[in-house]
Amino acid sequence: MNPHSQLPFVTSAEAPSARLIHLVACEDHAAVTTLLGEHAAFLQGQGFSAKDGAFTLLPDEGGVGAALLCVASVRSNDPDAFGILGTALPEGDWTVVLHGLEALALESALLGFCMGAYRFGLGEAKPRATRMVVPDDATRLVALSKAVWFGRDLINMPANLLGPRELAEMAGKALVHRGASVSLLEGDDLRRAYPCLAEVGEGSERKPVVVVARWKAREGAPRISLIGKGVCFDTGGYDLKGAAGMLRMKKDMGGAALMLAVMCAAIDVGLDVDLELRLGCVENSVSGHAMRPGDVLKTRSGKTVEIGNTDAEGRLVLCDLITEASENRPDVILDAATLTGAARVALGPDVPALFSNDDELASLILESGKTTADVMWRMPLWHGYDAWLDSKIADFGNVTSKPMAGAITAALYLQKFVPKGQKWAHIDTYAWNDGGHPGRPEGGEVLGLRAILETLSRIHNNS
Repeated sequence: MNPHSQLPFVTSAEAPSARLIHLVACEDHAAVTTLLGEHAAFLQGQGFSAKDGAFTLLPDEGGVGAALLCVASVRSNDPDAFGILGTALPEGDWTVVLHGLEALALESALLGFCMGAYRFGLGEAKPRATRMVVPDDATRLVALSKAVWFGRDLINMPANLLGPRELAEMAGKALVHRGASVSLLEGDDLRRAYPCLAEVGEGSERKPVVVVARWKAREGAPRISLIGKGVCFDTGGYDLKGAAGMLRMKKDMGGAALMLAVMCAAIDVGLDVDLELRLGCVENSVSGHAMRPGDVLKTRSGKTVEIGNTDAEGRLVLCDLITEASENRPDVILDAATLTGAARVALGPDVPALFSNDDELASLILESGKTTADVMWRMPLWHGYDAWLDSKIADFGNVTSKPMAGAITAALYLQKFVPKGQKWAHIDTYAWNDGGHPGRPEGGEVLGLRAILETLSRIHNNS
């Protein structure tokens, strides 16, 4: 794994000489006046203005003595507002002081610093030179930070180093370490249990593996089933992607990375929910054994699907996992996948698309996203497009021939495997930062992690 993945946190006892970072609410004029007044001449010379996102280092006799970051109060729950701290602070130990911001800003600031400080590389690691003091009771913060870094590491890992077996084994190791029970299915057992998923992996020498993990909180706890698409590399199959479209396809297991990170964080913070996790770890490649356009595949549900495009493989991975999860009738099924480019065209890279067959569940996820500044946007399961998936020789096709509504028709395909009355939500995510945002370095990202974790917490509280 990434040799740089050592969290940049220390306790106050380990950093007695930590310098101060003043986090100031822009609207708190008294605090701004007091702090700026102490350094008025310096700040005036810098042309500093106390607006949202303004950052500067403050001098003392020995050089840099402190730092100042202004944040709008309405963004105090958003780690991205503090992401600049991860790259702009000089070497040494630092500790946060809040001015006019609510206490929740502390966790946001520390998480934002950690997200900004993340870096991925497979070369020799150097000791982390900039560290942040965290409270003694920082269980949730550390759990979130570990989950973000772990998920990013998985997505960033080159596909030659992280194939289906490696992803499955890393998931198993992380979860067994936390006390979960884990099974890895492959070979004939996998083909019998997940026939459609198995066909996706037939084109690769690196055969598919399915992870099934369980963590039980207590009798009567809400039962949540998490599902992640783990396509470790996607060539597109016979409907081959172009060079530009294939370049980032190591990230096509981003849904699996997200749901694995969610389960790890949920266990670490002690959420009182029963969790099941299913990851479909597979590679979509080209060979004489690969599925072809026009093939008809049988799914675990018994339904048949005609392959209209081999590059729409993610839904073939998910449908068998959704079927199995539904057989146990959990309270909620949540799946996540880098499923369609259409969702990115509609919403861009930062906002995952949310589909759900249950208004109450959808509202809960959306509100959780607002609370944690980890937003999603609900899109419709518009059944007027159901007929677009019709097939003349199978129960339905995996794609539509129409060049529109691709995210909706992909979600409609998945819904065909959700029994009536089963609460279900599907998240279509990008799982990548294109770069240029403090706190979001270019590379893999577990968009939706905080929102899902908050959703699970609220499900527990409402049970």
